[in-house]
Amino acid sequence: MTVTLARPDLDAHERSVRADLRDIVAELVQLIGKKLTAYVGGAKDVRAVERWIDGGEAYRDAEPRLRATYHVVKFLSAYDKPAVIQAWLMGLNPQLEDQSPLSLLREGKEENNRAVLGAARAFAAGG
Repeated sequence: MTVTLARPDLDAHERSVRADLRDIVAELVQLIGKKLTAYVGGAKDVRAVERWIDGGEAYRDAEPRLRATYHVVKFLSAYDKPAVIQAWLMGLNPQLEDQSPLSLLREGKEENNRAVLGAARAFAAGG
């Protein structure tokens, strides 16, 4: 039985807060790949991503950035396939002053996270 949520963003938010980091990272890898996950987490290479999946502790401020990115990606996954989500994350977005959502998420600023989530909602709504 498939349950359709009225607000997939609320489900994505709840999961981004409650899930273990290793699960968050594993799902990000499935949806956007190791390289983009490493990039947003501030890692130099994908070996860090593999360590995070194995339960290793994220360094610096990687965890909040990964959780914020997961919230956006999980929300968009209710509407599009991974290839579209990856393209959206890397593309220059006119709603974000022609910056890429992924680069804004990597900065880890709360105002950027809000702006990217708003742009994701608009994209999902067809705008």
